[in-house]
Amino acid sequence: MLEHFFQCPYCWEEISMLLDTSVSSQIYVEDCEVCCNPIEVNAQFSNQELMGFEVGELGQ
Repeated sequence: MLEHFFQCPYCWEEISMLLDTSVSSQIYVEDCEVCCNPIEVNAQFSNQELMGFEVGELGQ
């Protein structure tokens, strides 16, 4: 698991999420720990190294 820090696209607070490095391509929804809005997370890994990471408002 990898802890990754980023800004929430709703409240702009810095938050972190644990990412599973064993899955090469992931798209899922997780709530912001500060404002509780749903965040769409898109993460890509290669050889368990983070290659791409994007977050956005759900449905955007």
